[in-house]
Amino acid sequence: MGLTQTTAGFLNNDMQLNLERMPIVGLSKTHSSDQLITDSAAGATAFSIGEKTYNGAIGMNKDTVAKETILERLAADGFSTGLIATCNITHATPASFYAHQPSRNMYYEIASDMVDAPVTVFVGGGKIHFENRTDEGDGTPDTRNLISEMANDGFQFVDSFDDLRRSKGRVGYFYSDDHPASILNGRGNMLPNSINPVIELLQQETDTGFFMVVEGSQIDWGGHANESEYIITEMIDFDKAVGKALDFAAQDGNTLVVVTADHETGGYALKGKNDNYNEVEGAFSTGGHTGVMVPVYAYGPQSELFSGIYNNNDIYFKMLKALGQ
Repeated sequence: MGLTQTTAGFLNNDMQLNLERMPIVGLSKTHSSDQLITDSAAGATAFSIGEKTYNGAIGMNKDTVAKETILERLAADGFSTGLIATCNITHATPASFYAHQPSRNMYYEIASDMVDAPVTVFVGGGKIHFENRTDEGDGTPDTRNLISEMANDGFQFVDSFDDLRRSKGRVGYFYSDDHPASILNGRGNMLPNSINPVIELLQQETDTGFFMVVEGSQIDWGGHANESEYIITEMIDFDKAVGKALDFAAQDGNTLVVVTADHETGGYALKGKNDNYNEVEGAFSTGGHTGVMVPVYAYGPQSELFSGIYNNNDIYFKMLKALGQ
């Protein structure tokens, strides 16, 4: 989600986004430890452990040493923790906050890390990595059922947001067996609808505070596909979720909201359609990621820490400083 993705969103949403309610804007330098262009695993791990690492790393530093993530650190301090994504919960960005694996492609191992992770609630896809698992190496069945293991340890699994609202304790909601559908293919309001019930659950579990990671995962996928409509619909959907978070933060008065991206995807541009400057259309320079800086938006207490230009791993330290740590 680079600046162009944001621009395309407001151009197709009555010229406004909830992101515009966030008064502080900075720029994040996204390169990884080993390459000028990052992937999502290295980008998200920079946020979660405070160090730049190699492309593909999940919760590990550049020497493949597992490092405590900010989610784990805050959970140890009594915070409740949540993860929401429009992809599999084992995918690179959400995984980087609770798992520790040398490769983002080790989905079964990442799922296994969830068993002992201090995650209070999660919403996303990826049930296939938790039960009825097929070993990726030789195709043979894996008899380990992580859902049963987690349920035996007190985890609840629900099938609707209504059930989520009625739940207490640690809760998982697999919105789909694999990746959720796109907005264009009928996902609906799953992402914005998840914000309030997850916040309510996190608040009832502790008086210390909560830490929540929310990813509009498929903005990136629209860039990979070089499909402008895919980007725009996912961008607007994500912005609705941002609006829900900002509404809560405005009422609460003690919540920091930070919105940024692992990287930009697609080299996305907006050009005049047929040289008509009153009408724009999307253009792309690549089907992969780019190395351009991405915006960081912030709202709430200590949000001024996020102005300026800085490395992506500095966001970790800025979040801790905002908490007085």
